Amino acid sequence: MHRHNGCQYLNLEKNFTVTDLAAFHGHLGPYIVIGYRIGKYARENVCNNPFELQARVYCAGTPPESCLADGVQLGSGCTLGKRNIKIIESDQVAVEFETDGRTVRIVPRPFDLPKADGDDYEALIEAFAEEMYYLDDAELFTAGEH
Repeated sequence: MHRHNGCQYLNLEKNFTVTDLAAFHGHLGPYIVIGYRIGKYARENVCNNPFELQARVYCAGTPPESCLADGVQLGSGCTLGKRNIKIIESDQVAVEFETDGRTVRIVPRPFDLPKADGDDYEALIEAFAEEMYYLDDAELFTAGEH
């Protein structure tokens, strides 16, 4: 574990709102929401120390799926700067967290995006993502030892 004697700003926890997610990411979409919730789950159930946790985000490698990584960073504390998160191109969307020889794989449940509706489509996506933010973990993803 990283020791920072006397540091008051080490390993802080924060519950990010939908507004926080949108401010960080540039807009609110379903993948940042799911990524955030997955990262938060990992922090609460896998390892609460973001210096001892590694995240691997499996996805197409391009938006919108890669937006998972932004949410995972906020939820788990694994960050590009600490080099403890990777995006790995894959046909299946999943996130794996590893710590101390233990690996937990979290797979988002499939979801259907709103149908394209002209100029209102982005507003529909935003409303859909906001609804997802408030769902139970079990409605958003499955998690298990791998």
